[in-house]
Amino acid sequence: MTLHCLPIICEFLLSTALISPKMCWSHWENMPLSHSSPQEAQRSSWKLWFLFPAIVTLLLLCLFSLLIFTFLPLKTANEPCVAKFGPLPSKWQMASPEPPCVNKISDWKLKILQSGLYLIFGQMAPNATYNGVAPFEVQLRKNEDIIQTLTNNLKIQNVGGTYELHAGDTIVLIFNSEHQVLKNNTYWGIILLANPHFIS
Repeated sequence: MTLHCLPIICEFLLSTALISPKMCWSHWENMPLSHSSPQEAQRSSWKLWFLFPAIVTLLLLCLFSLLIFTFLPLKTANEPCVAKFGPLPSKWQMASPEPPCVNKISDWKLKILQSGLYLIFGQMAPNATYNGVAPFEVQLRKNEDIIQTLTNNLKIQNVGGTYELHAGDTIVLIFNSEHQVLKNNTYWGIILLANPHFIS
């Protein structure tokens, strides 16, 4: 611990210009062996007595910091509120902070339990072999309102965005036909970004 604190002590002493940089850089291990005059020895002795309280104080501060980090538990960040469904065969995967922010209702559908700012994310993979009569369409809905519609069945597309949602809202991903997408490559999820008191 003393060796760890020594550079801090040296930096302090350097800032007061009471010791030479050479002494600090060598951490006092390579002191010159030449003899000094009695007057120089007296001045050095006086400086050491003058600096003794400062050195002791810095050592005590180092010890106190070490004790804090050793014995006081660090508070970890709260677990984020996250829910994700798919790709199949994976079902709902949900983090469980207290209180929870969402509740699963069914496949592809959630109910919001906490008002806040949410990030909805996901991926929709069209089924190129689909030959049904229903027009290709995937909708992300909040309650009965459509907040996003995907109609391009030629490429994988991203789903979602950032939305302010309220307790009681339902969010669901709806397919015009169950066979229009590859559910083993399609998923969606939601993350609570901010609680209500952060939203104006």
